[in-house]
Amino acid sequence: MYKVSLTAAFIILIFAAMFNIFSSSNGIDISSKEFKDKLENERGVVIDVRTREEFDAGHLALTDRQLDVMNGDFQNTMPQLDKSKTYYLYCRSGNRSGQAARMMKQSGFENVYNVGGFDTLVAHGFEAND
Repeated sequence: MYKVSLTAAFIILIFAAMFNIFSSSNGIDISSKEFKDKLENERGVVIDVRTREEFDAGHLALTDRQLDVMNGDFQNTMPQLDKSKTYYLYCRSGNRSGQAARMMKQSGFENVYNVGGFDTLVAHGFEAND
């Protein structure tokens, strides 16, 4: 009986983890193509959440703001952002921007998207500024 219960608990944990992997984006993570399509309908606010050094080395030409998620700039500025606007966030790989987008969602922002990494976006036709 104990082994069955332990096995059942293990199986439930595995399914919960798998479900979490597949549903963790909650519509937040979008592809470069989806980003382009969304921009055609609603320009929104594009935020680079990388460090100032990364931003200065090159960023998307359409970037509206640079708010470093690692040093607290992003977290300190987030309460001042308009929750009714659409936000597109990017970083180097999509990890930090994904974390930042999820923070925004948890804070009540409705239209927030993680559009991924800078190099990927440039490779898919987005103009960069050096």
